[in-house]
Amino acid sequence: MHLVNTFEEKFENLDGYSGEHAKIKLVASRMSQSVVSLASFKGRVRLFTCTGTIIGHMPSEMSILTSANLVTCHEGGTTIADNLKIMVRLPNGNFVKGKIWNYDCHYNVAVVMTKSFKEFPVAQVCNEVRLNHGSSHADLVAIGRCYESGELMATSGTLLYKTSNVDLLMTSSCKITKAGIGGPLVSCFGNIEGMNFYAKDETPFLPASLLRKCFDHFEIFGRVVQPWLGLRIGSLQGEKLSIREEIHDSFPHTNGVYVKMVSEGSPAKNSGIIAGDLILKLDGVALFTAQAFHELILEKTQCALRNGEGMVFEVYVLRPSNDFEFFATINAEEIDTRNKNRYLET
Repeated sequence: MHLVNTFEEKFENLDGYSGEHAKIKLVASRMSQSVVSLASFKGRVRLFTCTGTIIGHMPSEMSILTSANLVTCHEGGTTIADNLKIMVRLPNGNFVKGKIWNYDCHYNVAVVMTKSFKEFPVAQVCNEVRLNHGSSHADLVAIGRCYESGELMATSGTLLYKTSNVDLLMTSSCKITKAGIGGPLVSCFGNIEGMNFYAKDETPFLPASLLRKCFDHFEIFGRVVQPWLGLRIGSLQGEKLSIREEIHDSFPHTNGVYVKMVSEGSPAKNSGIIAGDLILKLDGVALFTAQAFHELILEKTQCALRNGEGMVFEVYVLRPSNDFEFFATINAEEIDTRNKNRYLET
């Protein structure tokens, strides 16, 4: 068998005893029976391995949450490989065949179905945003499982507030390897707070609130319906100090999402929004993070399509450059992002 990607490097050595290690081991062991590893094959070539989390049981099948990288032709790609065979390594070490139920490369999310084994419990994905500024020092545990050895891995960290090239994501200080891609990020209470991806010095993750919205769209529409606004945004709290200073001088108590870029000819551009603006509210809901903005967009898109309405969003905008505040109406357009990887955009 030829291996294109091995992804078997372990993370965090928890041998020995310390109070911190004991806490990480306890959280990981409670989650362990819901954490699997997966591999995709084309013929005898293994393309990708990653971690997954059991999120549902049906009478004869169970569903596993993981990264869409599992089914693309190469890591970070957007082309879905043909004739893939997917194998799942269960917590007890047994292997079973899996099949893709749905995926979205924009959010880098995939759901794999396999035979149901009721002895493996379903992990609960949070229904609401739990990670916020008040929880920035809360302990988080990133969990993974190696495919070849089946070994469970875990490491701890805290929530980081910093800028990201991908405004969908949040970041933790957990340091994982590529074997942990697609694995759960768990609070010290055992709640799944997100799904992990890989970066060299920290771990970006898709928050649970966005994962839940993706699941809802999969169930209702068979895909994630992504409206195009033409905005690149970021959480104001995580922007560079120079930006924070400029805004703080005139608006010391302002929150919201910072507009980094507006595409020419886009619905956002046509509404009058420009780079440097702050979006304070979306359809009357106050905004504090970019992730909350995206969650609301998916939620309101779901409601609009179910009611046969257009995707129209009203935003309340502050323009710090001239102290101007105004309402703008964005008439969004639906675009096919299923095979568009947001993680490759600039």
